[in-house]
Amino acid sequence: MTATQTPTPPTVTVPRALFVYLMLYGGMTVLAGVLAFKQVQLVPTDLSVESGIFAFLMLVVISSTIAQRYGQALAQRIVLWGFVPLLISAVLLQLVLTLPASTEMREFRPEDLAAFGRVHASTWRVWLAGPFAYLVSLTLNVWVFSRLRGSGEGNTAGLMIRGAIASALSQAIDSVIFITLAFYGEFDIHDLLIGQIISKVVLSVVLVPVLITGGVALARWLDGKTSGAPTIY
Repeated sequence: MTATQTPTPPTVTVPRALFVYLMLYGGMTVLAGVLAFKQVQLVPTDLSVESGIFAFLMLVVISSTIAQRYGQALAQRIVLWGFVPLLISAVLLQLVLTLPASTEMREFRPEDLAAFGRVHASTWRVWLAGPFAYLVSLTLNVWVFSRLRGSGEGNTAGLMIRGAIASALSQAIDSVIFITLAFYGEFDIHDLLIGQIISKVVLSVVLVPVLITGGVALARWLDGKTSGAPTIY
């Protein structure tokens, strides 16, 4: 190599499916905290759920899919790195709340400005509760899902059963932690807590296993392989 030549940087290869799921995962971590501000009624009962449940279910599906396809160690690292978009989003939100609004917005759209400030300024408990519940529940989900796997890929039925068990346990624990830390003392959380646990457990048994199975199948298709886990360089 001469003095004028530039060393060629090493090529980093990431499976296509993993790249797609990582982008989705980061987006869902941020969206879960924003959606949690609204509680949705479970008609015809008085029970309710916080809307962040929908994004959080996607986090469970994605982390379980990654654990199945690429291994528990990688899935656990992704759960930990999920704190990065959460932290950055929280910092940016506080920055935006601190910065002065435009003259146009203050004079002609004060109701929009007030609504924005009221919603986002009151979500600080949600932002604090979210990461703790997120870390505990998703770490548990990946651990249980991987422990039930044993050795080998396993069949579709086994994949669905493992997904249901791991998701139901982690979702129930997440509900207790998150609802208590985020909303206790703000209002009566009894109906919300019961509705949240029931909804998450039911969805974990009915919907999550199907989504995980589909997620693994999609990952194999995106990676261009039908079996085995791709090597990540």
